[in-house]
Amino acid sequence: MRIAALDIGTNTVLLLVADIDAGGTIHPVRHLQRFPRLGKDVDRNGSIHPEAFERLVAVIDEYAAVARTLNAERIVACATSALRDAANREDLLAYVKSKTGIMPEVLSGADEALLTFRGGLSGLAGAGGMAAVIDVGGGSTEISYGMERASRGEDLYRVSFQLGSVRLTERFFRHDPPARDELRSAGELIGEECSKFGAVGPADALLVGVAGTATTLACLDQGLMEFDVGKVRGYVLSRERIGRWQERLSRLTTGEIRALSAATEGRADILTAGVLILHGFMERLGWEALTVSERGLRYGIILREWEGAPGTRPAGEPPVREGP
Repeated sequence: MRIAALDIGTNTVLLLVADIDAGGTIHPVRHLQRFPRLGKDVDRNGSIHPEAFERLVAVIDEYAAVARTLNAERIVACATSALRDAANREDLLAYVKSKTGIMPEVLSGADEALLTFRGGLSGLAGAGGMAAVIDVGGGSTEISYGMERASRGEDLYRVSFQLGSVRLTERFFRHDPPARDELRSAGELIGEECSKFGAVGPADALLVGVAGTATTLACLDQGLMEFDVGKVRGYVLSRERIGRWQERLSRLTTGEIRALSAATEGRADILTAGVLILHGFMERLGWEALTVSERGLRYGIILREWEGAPGTRPAGEPPVREGP
């Protein structure tokens, strides 16, 4: 079966067209990434700007054309934090449907965490034991935790925080690079969010990082001037290394960050905030290392569609435990 999955995020809109075989193994056919920044100013204004409507429609039209050219049997679009938060989300959804024929599904934070857990682990060699997945997005951060096979049905802990690289940048950073007090205020908010639930499972669980902050760091840490999936997948970043990158990036301007690598495209101005979030969670929850996966929500969407589930888990699967 060939499925096209669209991940409509706060900063990016991602496309994955992939084949999935009878055993549930995903074989990517085409990836695309665009940066319409749908969630620009949503944290401040509470709604999505009309100009972003047009940017989103243009990307979805492009992706739908690619998916049809590649003979995808299904085209599925899921939206996350920006649409969850926007007061005018119903207007946007209706507009997208009228212009493209595609109606995005707005995922709850908990469902986003579940699908990201499944997708993020799908491309890594089996670790066997406990696993946690952290997804630092533009508008929110999701953490999911459980046995690695929980992606197939066991009990899974999942929680979504109102912390993201776009949200944090817009709320706190007024200078480029950010001032010391701006970084301190952002760090205090991260600490407050972490303190709401304490540690998520044992600190020695395999921690997997997905999405742009983690994959961009993997490129920077290896000195890659372009994104290289073979070198990013499975790359291990220690908390110490992430902390050093946090310190370095916080002293650089957006232009200087952009010059480090083409991998920073579309996120150079928000990367400092993303790394601040990632390091803050690892430090406060006791994780010493992060294994990077280039997979995530799109792959979880494809698994869900392949299973034919009416919701976000197969029929008969036990419920998950949701965090605060």
